[in-house]
Amino acid sequence: MKFHRSAGGLLASFGAAFGAFVLLSHFASAAERPNVVLILADDMGYGDLGCYGCPDIRTPNIDSLARQGARLTSFYANGPECTPTRTGLMTGRYQQRVGGLECALGIGNVGRYDDAIRLASQHELGLPVERSVLARALKDAGYATAICGKWHLGYERKFLPLKHGFDYAFGPLGGAVDYFRHHEPGGGEETMLYLNDQPLKRDGYMTDLIADEACAFLKRTQQPFFLYVPFNAPHSPFQGPKDGGQPAVTAENMNRGSRGKYVEMVEHLDWCVGRILKTLEEAKASENTLVIFTSDNGGPQHSRNEPFSGRKGTTYEGGIRVPCILRWPGKLTAGSESQQVGITMDLTASILSLAGAKPLADQPLDGMNIVDHVRQRTADVARTLFWRQRRGENTWRGVRDGNLKLVSQQTAMKREEWLFDLGSDPAEKKNLAVTQTDEMRRMQELLAKWEAEVMPTR
Repeated sequence: MKFHRSAGGLLASFGAAFGAFVLLSHFASAAERPNVVLILADDMGYGDLGCYGCPDIRTPNIDSLARQGARLTSFYANGPECTPTRTGLMTGRYQQRVGGLECALGIGNVGRYDDAIRLASQHELGLPVERSVLARALKDAGYATAICGKWHLGYERKFLPLKHGFDYAFGPLGGAVDYFRHHEPGGGEETMLYLNDQPLKRDGYMTDLIADEACAFLKRTQQPFFLYVPFNAPHSPFQGPKDGGQPAVTAENMNRGSRGKYVEMVEHLDWCVGRILKTLEEAKASENTLVIFTSDNGGPQHSRNEPFSGRKGTTYEGGIRVPCILRWPGKLTAGSESQQVGITMDLTASILSLAGAKPLADQPLDGMNIVDHVRQRTADVARTLFWRQRRGENTWRGVRDGNLKLVSQQTAMKREEWLFDLGSDPAEKKNLAVTQTDEMRRMQELLAKWEAEVMPTR
């Protein structure tokens, strides 16, 4: 499938209407509704899988999903950090519409920019239940729903997963936990591991514990089901499965590590994905299950984002372009590849549509049904997508319209902007801002209109 450049660009408001139309026009009958297993890696680089060209990490189980399904090569995370992308997934909308969730929540539920700091002071830093649609709508449509993995959408009890429509919830609440002791580095000895609404003490390596719970859910649950498995691997602290005897991770050393340790973590993650896939087969559910694998943002240090520039926290391609694999036997062509530009919130629109679940009437979805697009193998459609990430006084922005991409970084001292043609320069090495001033101005105008349109109300 080829990507065609937009003729003038699509405004965000039109994109929302288009996404809602696609969703409402393709409700599935009850007999066609698939189970869904959505596996989310944490801080995995675009090039950290064998099926995306990685030379030094063995990922046979995740690679098997690509051989048996479709590999997307122009797929983006909603944001360059954890919490923003997860907000986009749960709401099916740009996270900017919620307020306070444009940056990863800090250890101890700390807000990291002005809006988030304000909400934290009011005990409102988290995803409000009334904004969340994915699990709620699926539950209303008759699905059994579970999250086994990292939440990172609020520490307050009113923000916990069961309030959002999950029947069952297991995993760490925060963004970074010791893989063996399950507390936040620098946040005290209190466990961040929760079972439903209660803190839990359980021995084990976090990646294994998440896989254990995911497999147990699959074994005991009748179809149809939605299983969301947001692993915290390979997010820091960089601890492999054999490192349990080492001292506890501290705030000072949590980001230390090496490529070798990162490789250990990814390979063990892949092994745990294999366990989930095997359990699906044993439960005789594979044939009617859509399995999705993706990452919440680009990788930080020790990761491989090739062939792109930039890392987690930026709106360069390396910060937001992520792997995405779809497997649905008999529905998606095995071994296929799609260049359709997509984004995390497209998965929300896709899952709700395939499940025959209804979105919120007053909150139209911003995404498109990308699974059905890949399934029908139709010509790729032009997209205009936006990003904004805030931390302290540093703000990254991005716009992709066709093959053109605007990247902006604003600090307390200055604002810098770059314009790239991803068609000829996917690594974003050649700045066209000076030579293509009309296009630069047009992209700036698109960004300004979008920012005005997604202003939060809380």
